[in-house]
Amino acid sequence: MRILVTGAYGFLGKHVCSELKKETGSEERDHIIELGGSSESFSLNLAKEVDCIHVLKTYKPDTIIHLAARVGGIGANQKYPGSFFYENMAMGLNLIEHSRKMGCQKFLLVSTVCAYPKHTPVPFKEESMWDGYPEETNAPYGIAKKALMEMLQAYRKQYDFNGITLVPVNMYGPHDNFNPEYSHVIPALILKLQDAIDNKSSVVSVWGNGEASREFLYVEDCASAIVDAIRCYDKPDPVNIGTGREITIKDLVGLIAKLMGFDGTIVFDTSKPNGQPRRCLDVSKAKEEFSFSAKTSLEDGLKKTIEWFRENKNAVIHNF
Repeated sequence: MRILVTGAYGFLGKHVCSELKKETGSEERDHIIELGGSSESFSLNLAKEVDCIHVLKTYKPDTIIHLAARVGGIGANQKYPGSFFYENMAMGLNLIEHSRKMGCQKFLLVSTVCAYPKHTPVPFKEESMWDGYPEETNAPYGIAKKALMEMLQAYRKQYDFNGITLVPVNMYGPHDNFNPEYSHVIPALILKLQDAIDNKSSVVSVWGNGEASREFLYVEDCASAIVDAIRCYDKPDPVNIGTGREITIKDLVGLIAKLMGFDGTIVFDTSKPNGQPRRCLDVSKAKEEFSFSAKTSLEDGLKKTIEWFRENKNAVIHNF
């Protein structure tokens, strides 16, 4: 089976490719096609139909794991809503349509918790996906991903195309994006706290009032879920991927500060948005359908992430 991974050199992609290689024998590893990054001999933009056709004709994959995406935190979503919608929508439209035409056997779409309605009852159940409008600050991104999920379901009905959708919560871990313009909450907090420690600052400012809650999934656990789903899941219904445990932003900041050794003052900037009030998934379907359960606790995952960041800080900051 030839597996094409888009976004293979991104945050999640690195871990998915590593997990795939662990699952396959050495003689089969050349069947894992890592798309993106400096390895490409041509300028590639999956938002362009011609590039998608070129990729699919060149590699002829049996399975596609679609991870390539335009992503970011609340600030980036507010600043570039049109780009977030168009680029995610265009990549998915092109890949799904032409992989279907070329006889691809399976297409895995990684969606987002941002697709859920703003006021979804906690824990979020997959059947609540269409019960309302997403949280406004990241609605264009969430709606694009949700539309692609519906596209896969429509293609299954009309063409018998085997498309599946996973819906992970906020991920974190080694190789995350620490660029302050695009980073999500955990890398943003780690960067801010490290900067305060390095500059001997006693105060760190955090967006919002700290009362919003989030659920966080260690990236290696998400990679494991993706590989499990490729192997064992073939149904049209979306599947939540997470831990099923939430934490307030206030408590998260306190935990990261403790692990990093910052003993100063945390100030919450209430002029900035909180985002969605609560996020926590019902993860029972993943366990029932392909026996997935997250293995990494938040504290252990944060320790690994902080350690990786400190070991690679100079290179990470140089790439901003």
